[in-house]
Amino acid sequence: MANRIMLNETSYHGAGAIGEIASEAKARGFKKALVCSDPDLIQFGVTKKVTDVLDAAGLQYEIYSDIKANPTIDNVRHGVEAFKAAGADYIVAIGGGSSMDTAKAIGIIATNPEFADVRSLEGVAPTKKPCAPIIAVPTTAGTAAEVTINYVITDVERKRKFVCVDPHDMPVVAIVDPDMMASMPKGLTASTGMDALTHAIEGYITKAAWEMTDMFHIKAIELIAKSLRGAVDNTQQGRDGMALAQYIAGMGFSNVGLGIAHSMAHTLGAVYDTPHGVACAMMLPIVMEYNAPCTGEKYRQIAQAMGVQGVEGMSQEEYRKAAVEAVAKLSADVGIPAKLPALKEEDLQFLAESAFADACCPGNPRDTSVEELKDLFRKLM
Repeated sequence: MANRIMLNETSYHGAGAIGEIASEAKARGFKKALVCSDPDLIQFGVTKKVTDVLDAAGLQYEIYSDIKANPTIDNVRHGVEAFKAAGADYIVAIGGGSSMDTAKAIGIIATNPEFADVRSLEGVAPTKKPCAPIIAVPTTAGTAAEVTINYVITDVERKRKFVCVDPHDMPVVAIVDPDMMASMPKGLTASTGMDALTHAIEGYITKAAWEMTDMFHIKAIELIAKSLRGAVDNTQQGRDGMALAQYIAGMGFSNVGLGIAHSMAHTLGAVYDTPHGVACAMMLPIVMEYNAPCTGEKYRQIAQAMGVQGVEGMSQEEYRKAAVEAVAKLSADVGIPAKLPALKEEDLQFLAESAFADACCPGNPRDTSVEELKDLFRKLM
């Protein structure tokens, strides 16, 4: 069996990298951008850092900001209309997963109009053409949407999120500039960082994992363990480390998939509007403990990457427990709650069924069931 790796055509990393947006747009012959960015980033001047670059280069653009934290089908539909009305030929996506996921769906439908029904993109959609070119500029260190072939859309009417997996949605250029992440509040830094850790750990233990992606994921875990606390305190070293770590994690998991921590987080976000990173952080230790019997020696490497001392002399039971505890401690240290007060017993059946049907579920190293997922959700109560 051949293992596939898909990455951006080009990526830039480091402080000041946003200056390369103009040179890339000009070199590729782009004429007018639809700038996708959420309202908060516009209000606080983060989007302006990029539009200033476009203005200085004399590049045309229009801004689209009808984007919610958990982007909806309507956000995508309105975005497609805005892309057409602007006469745009590429997209600059500025933000976290919400802006980039919206941009991916807009770009796909713009070039594959037969998928105008956004729900038709769920799963692995058989699109024929690459999406409208995207230059992705992350402002959070977590989702890695700038280097993945995945995006998630919320179906408000049906109270569910659906995952779309499409090699045609990969941004052509990623601009990973830590300075664009410096204005993130502590809570968002913590939750997006724990999302990145969930990507790295789930990608490392997923059924499709292999040597190259293992290399990415272990390095990402190590960097996150060293950097996230500092990033929450807004140190330059912490910000730089997290910017790189989340991208490296994306290089891996985008190509091998995730597991039920993400399946369950998607469901919590759809039903309770729980921020995705918070939901991932709450589920990760619970799911790691559940998956442990099906992970071979991998929790030993996770524990070591998390900075646990004396792992070499531990039994299998001890290093598995140590890995889970190290993850739970990091989550607590950066202020993520361990329980979800909104969770209700009467919701468990729907939550478990939705998580079981989620596109991330089949990649989990341990085969699961609706009843087992209900028991795992119950641990948040």
